[in-house]
Amino acid sequence: MAFAAPQLNDLARIASRVLDILFPPACLKCGTELEASGALCATCWPKIRFIAPPLCACCGLPFAYDVGAGALCGSCVQEPPLFDRARAVFIYDDVSRDLVLSFKHADQTQSAPGYGKWLARAGAELLADADLLVPVPLHRRRLFARRYNQAALLVHALAKETAKDNKCRAAPDALIRVKKTQPHIDMGRNERLRNVAGAFRIHPKWAQALEGARVVLVDDVFTTGATVSSCARVLRAAGAARIDVLTLSRVMTGT
Repeated sequence: MAFAAPQLNDLARIASRVLDILFPPACLKCGTELEASGALCATCWPKIRFIAPPLCACCGLPFAYDVGAGALCGSCVQEPPLFDRARAVFIYDDVSRDLVLSFKHADQTQSAPGYGKWLARAGAELLADADLLVPVPLHRRRLFARRYNQAALLVHALAKETAKDNKCRAAPDALIRVKKTQPHIDMGRNERLRNVAGAFRIHPKWAQALEGARVVLVDDVFTTGATVSSCARVLRAAGAARIDVLTLSRVMTGT
């Protein structure tokens, strides 16, 4: 009796089941065992302040009430950003902080696939016709110390999540951080802008692909917008036609 060789998809499903047995899916925040990975438990879910309309059509700042389609916040009216649009999954606060910090500094890289799903939902309008997904890069010394770039992990997870719906592709090294900047803790927006001035360059191998491209710049936190603005300036100079920003979280103070 002949037996059919297992197909690649069958092997992937078997491997997934084995991993679920060895490492049961857990809540991204508290670690409670769940039926599916990349999710929050019923206790933690209501505590996260997910961002939804109404919001600023440009920077994505949540509004307290609906002021009409295409409305802009005061900051975007007074000083239009260097990027075109920005969106974020949730508000960075005392509750959500550990989600971000554990992913960024505590090797909780297994959270990336779940965050990729969240980013795909929050950034659906940005991703619909995007060409390239570009992470905010780390300086090589910081990358060596941390061993991974959390923004690059988000890009790969997002690219995998959106692969069936559009043709945008990951460009993990399109931007290079050539200047080791100081940590932005306790810095105001102007100090942050000075700190990241001249910090980024385009990798030569992506120069042609960036000409006329619709880029989605990905990072973990949007605080004042100084870092993504510096990246956007470099991408615009390289010929990018549109630059949107998609982050896992957004700080509500200091914006």
